Amino acid sequence: MNFESLIPVILLAFVCELVDSTLGMGYGTTLTPIMLALGYEPIVIVPAVLFSEAVTGVLAGVIHNEFGNVNLRFGSRDFKIAATLTGLSIVGVLLAAIIAINLPSWAVKLYIGVLVLSLGLFILLNRKREYPFSLKRIAGLGLLAAFNKGISGGGYGPVVTTGQVLSGVRGRSAVGITSLVEGITCIVGVGIYILSGVSLSWSLVLPLLLGAVVSVPFSAYIVSRLPAGRLTFIIGAISTALGGYTLVRLLI
Repeated sequence: MNFESLIPVILLAFVCELVDSTLGMGYGTTLTPIMLALGYEPIVIVPAVLFSEAVTGVLAGVIHNEFGNVNLRFGSRDFKIAATLTGLSIVGVLLAAIIAINLPSWAVKLYIGVLVLSLGLFILLNRKREYPFSLKRIAGLGLLAAFNKGISGGGYGPVVTTGQVLSGVRGRSAVGITSLVEGITCIVGVGIYILSGVSLSWSLVLPLLLGAVVSVPFSAYIVSRLPAGRLTFIIGAISTALGGYTLVRLLI
């Protein structure tokens, strides 16, 4: 591949990661179907997306921390949330791997679409309400989100981000925590592919990584400047849109 042919991939990765690191959702959900439309095979796309998301997720978490959007210092509440979600991600992915083979794809898509749409609408309708902090609620939604990731490859960011907001975590912290935890989850996913004998396509990994990494500082800055109320509204709106889009695609 020459560099000119990789420019669209770099730009796509930049835009998708900018959205993901700003709102805590949307990278894989948006990028994977676009790459399929461009003619790439799923076995090439998924490991490449996971690898780029692993690097940028961890990087985004660190940069969000530096911008003050989230406090990931050891022992802080945000750190405890991130650690809890990371552990549950591994459990959820393992459970999903066992169950996924017995479910039709339409049922999985219907389930995720209804779930994400419901969470988004709930946030929009109650965005001015103050939610009491609940680590148990976060843990439950985190396990559910990891299950979604393992069973369908998507539905992680919307559930984890909106779930934290509904559990009393401010929007900025929720975005930073989701970025970090999803990055760690993707590291596990890449490891599984490699252990299974799947090779990474570096001709796709590198442009995805370049575009995604460049976008991370911009997203951290945007989050630091957005008013908390507006960020919560945007998170709810995007969740509603993603859930609705999933259901519409299922019905068409």
